[in-house]
Parts: sequence; structure tokens; C-alpha cells
Amino acid sequence: MNTIYMDNNATTRVAPEVLEAMLPFLTDRYGNPSSAYTFGGEVARDIRDAREKAALILGASPEEIIFTSCGSESDNTAIRSALTTGRDKMHIVTSRVEHPAVKVLCNELKKQGYRITEIPVDREGRLDMDRYRESLTPDTAIVSLMWANNETGVIFPVEEAARMAKDLGIIFHTDAVQAVGKIPIDLSKSAIDMLSLSGHKLHAPKGIGILYVRKGTKFAPLLIGGHQEGGRRGGTENTASIVALGKACELASTRMEDENTRVRALRDRLETELLSRVPNSRINGGGAQRLPNTTNISFESVEGESILLLMDEFHICASSGSACTSGSLQPSHVLRAMGVPFTMAHGSVRFSLSVYNTEEDVDFVIDKIPAIIQRLRDLSPFWKQGGQVCAPGT
Repeated sequence: MNTIYMDNNATTRVAPEVLEAMLPFLTDRYGNPSSAYTFGGEVARDIRDAREKAALILGASPEEIIFTSCGSESDNTAIRSALTTGRDKMHIVTSRVEHPAVKVLCNELKKQGYRITEIPVDREGRLDMDRYRESLTPDTAIVSLMWANNETGVIFPVEEAARMAKDLGIIFHTDAVQAVGKIPIDLSKSAIDMLSLSGHKLHAPKGIGILYVRKGTKFAPLLIGGHQEGGRRGGTENTASIVALGKACELASTRMEDENTRVRALRDRLETELLSRVPNSRINGGGAQRLPNTTNISFESVEGESILLLMDEFHICASSGSACTSGSLQPSHVLRAMGVPFTMAHGSVRFSLSVYNTEEDVDFVIDKIPAIIQRLRDLSPFWKQGGQVCAPGT
């Protein structure tokens, strides 16, 4: 049985073209790009080429691109840099629905005496822009807001938020890990100071990312000890993965139209059919502007983890909106922030598609999910007691 992979917000398959581009750097072209001889110098040119391709998809200049190991490193570097260069500023503005790379870091910084403001979202996952405006103060060192939510796909108005921060001289960072390659980005026309992306979310391998730093932005490196990346990130370059990411960015630019037409249509059909076939289900964030590939669906009175286990019997891959922490199953912090009722949040599943998904994939999932949900509801005491809290399709 073929695997039906719909968990692309977690990670993506490496594109065949990307694998082909990186393989020579794992075999014959192994020179150190920092070396003075030609064998290494040729590799350095390939890194420059990859940097140009990455800059192109962002509407940035190549010298504004810093290669990192992942999105989490990029997020950490951006926030810690702003705190270092911001001297005595002790305030950070973020949101209640950020990725743990930002959320957990802010929790740690709070223990060190920093003041953290988490902007709330409404029931559709949209940022409260009035609260955001009120949160900006002369003591704010940095704003860090995700461009698109990894669980719901809801898109934040980061360009507007960045302009508001810039007017007050505040550094603005966005975690754009889910957005790059799915929606157009042109940093040359924005006020965004720093942006993070991760290669394995756009069909490059794991272990490679980017931090964009706008020219003129004060910057303090997280990793020191070498002159690589213009002295902004020490460590011998991960050449094969850098080349792979450059190729992936190039491919993503050509596939963005497919993402926003065919893939969006597949996502919409999946939503429509599941809502019509499964009573007491809802789309989380369905009323907001979203990424074209992402849907987060809650099914009343069942557990997300149980849904995934039964889906796995049919080789269907997706993610639950719950996270198992210390042996206890808790609903997603994103869905809690949106006010999704507990019995709905507990039974949420995120499907995230890619350009490699097909009509047949969607047909298969539509065919299997209703029976899976009914099987679990037949075993649910809450469901048998008539504990539904919302009407079908809402």
C-alpha cells in the first residue's frame, strides 16, 4: 500500500532535483569552501550561487542571507541578537500561537527577567492588531511574529505589523518557515528586519535554514569562532545542504502558482467532503486568510492521537492538534488560544499538502476518515452521552 503523505508542515520529501543537485557535494566535490586552493574555491562559488537563489525567492540581497542549521536556530539567533544589541531594552512582543522555537525561548527569557507580551488571537486565529499596537513601547527590543501558523495555516499581517514596529524604531522578526514557497514574499518592499526559514519545509533536506538580516540592522551572532557567513555564523559550511536549499528555493519559485491553484483546490475539496460526511466537525481558522496547503479539522468527542493511529493502518500521514507531554495528552496551545472547545480541540487533525499530492490521495483520505471517526465515536462515552458541543459543519 502506498503512503498518503499529508504532513508537509512537519517536513517534506526531498525533491528529486534537489537530491541531484546536492549529491556531488557528498562525493567528489568535498572541498572546504574556505580553502585557498581551486578545489575549495569552486565550492565557494556554488555557495554564492545558492545564496543568490535563496535571496531571489525572498526579494532580498545575497549579502542579507545567513545560512543556519534550521528554523529554530534562526529564530533563536534573531531574538537573542536583538536583545544583545538592544542594550537595556527588556521587552519582547510575540503571539500566543507561536512555534515552540519562539514560545519556549521567550519562556526561558522571562525567567531571566525579560518582559514578554503575547498578543491574543480571535476564534479564527487572527492576530488582535489593536492589542498589538498598544503593546509596543520604548522598552521593546524586538517583535517576533510568525508569518503563517504551522497548525492552522492562518496568515498574520506581518508586513503591516513590521511597519508599525519600524515607526517606533523596534526590530521586527518573522518566523516564515511555513510561508516561504507558498505565498509571495518581497522583503525589498517591506519593513521586516529579520526572517527565518527552514529548508526541510520546502523540499530540501533537514539540517539547513536561513536567517535573513536586513542591511543596516544591528546584529550579534549566536555562534562564534569562525569567519564563515561574513563572521555572522561560525562553523564550516554545510555545503551539500546549502546547495540543496538554493535549488529548493529555485523550484519553489516556479511551483508557487501550483501551490495556490491546484494544491489549494485539493485542500478545499478535502475540507468540503469531510465536513459533509462527518457530523460535528469544524475547520479551525477557516474564516481567516490561510496558506493554500493547510487545513486543521476538529472532530467532536474523539482523540486526535487515536485518529492518527487508525489512519496509520491505511498509511495516511498527518498530525494531531494534541501534544503528548510527560504522559498527559493536552490540546494544542494554538487551538486553546483560539478558544476551540476542549472536546473539539482534543480531536483535531492537521492535513498539510504539497505539490506531490494528487486527486487520488485526497479521494483515499475522504473515503477512509468518516469510518475512522465513527469507529472512535462508537467507543466514546462522551459521544454516547450526547456531549456534542457544536452543530455539524460549524
